[in-house]
Amino acid sequence: MGELVIKEVLTKKDRREFIYLPEKVHKNEPDWLPPIYMDEWELYDKKKNKSYQYADALLLLAYRDNKPVGRIMGIINKRYNEINNEQHGRFCFMECYNDKEVFHALLTRVEEWVKQNGMGRIIGPLGFSDKDPQGFQIEGFEYPLFMTAPNNSKYMPELIEAEGYEKKVDLVNYLGKIPEKFPLIYEKVLARMENNMEYKIVEFASKKELKPYIISVLELMNETFAEIYGFVPLNDKEKTDFAARYLPILDPKFIKVIETKGKLVGFAVGMPDISKGIRDANGKLLPFGIFKILKESKRSKKLLMMLGGVKKEYRGKGLEVLMGVKILQSGIKQKMDTLDSHLVLENNTKMRGEYERVGCKVVKRFRIYQKEL
Repeated sequence: MGELVIKEVLTKKDRREFIYLPEKVHKNEPDWLPPIYMDEWELYDKKKNKSYQYADALLLLAYRDNKPVGRIMGIINKRYNEINNEQHGRFCFMECYNDKEVFHALLTRVEEWVKQNGMGRIIGPLGFSDKDPQGFQIEGFEYPLFMTAPNNSKYMPELIEAEGYEKKVDLVNYLGKIPEKFPLIYEKVLARMENNMEYKIVEFASKKELKPYIISVLELMNETFAEIYGFVPLNDKEKTDFAARYLPILDPKFIKVIETKGKLVGFAVGMPDISKGIRDANGKLLPFGIFKILKESKRSKKLLMMLGGVKKEYRGKGLEVLMGVKILQSGIKQKMDTLDSHLVLENNTKMRGEYERVGCKVVKRFRIYQKEL
């Protein structure tokens, strides 16, 4: 076995090797889900990704016999640390073959970098914010992978635990059938809300109708996600970039907002699971991949619940239920039959209770780890 060399990613060629390494690591896993590579190039580009304005980052590749065999990213999110009065670094986007030496060497280099920068703890996998894939999957490998969630191999949790890392927090993924009949309590909430003139639910038939609401929704997300672990608020430029990036793939039918007195107080975003389309396109939008993804968007039977929030003073009034049921009704109209919760923090008992109320069960679990340095 050749000598192991750890090298910082500095050139465009290095970045290409960093981006495409996972497809080599997972080439014998037919169900592996590639990322959208156009997004990957932007994610790791310091000029295009605005997160680098408030976060320091270190990208490393491991080579053996001049071939890349592992990668890792270290992050110190100064904005998050300042807002939350923390002093931690992060590791993320880690990939390698089942090789303890490679795993240890990459992680040790990031730990040293984090320590040199005055941090007392390291946490991960965790990217720039909670919108990046979080944690290593630790349970439920028999279920299909889905977009924006970790797609790690089974050995990764074993390797991280062998390095002395412990659980920081878990996220769970619920799966179930979209109910043909809603629980009685939902029916009562719907009846009450439909007779309540104070609140107006806004639904969208086109992207043109949706576009004027996007920035307001992101501003409300900043406000309502403030207490969610790992969340970093978007600044004005990031809101614009985020809107431009996601508007093309969002289906307006699965986005609901609630207004009162002309003010936005709640939002919920779902979308068809386009994972099969991304796999068919091998993660490449051009020249024809985008058509495969759009085709899957129209025929997908699975509804992914991506995110949602209600202003604090309006919670507990049934607004969450109203938007959730309206999204499910849109799914039923499109002949969808499966509901996927995406990732839910294990301590979010209210959200978990709603999924359990409609018969969903936890099928996957993801773990964010920590280690004192």
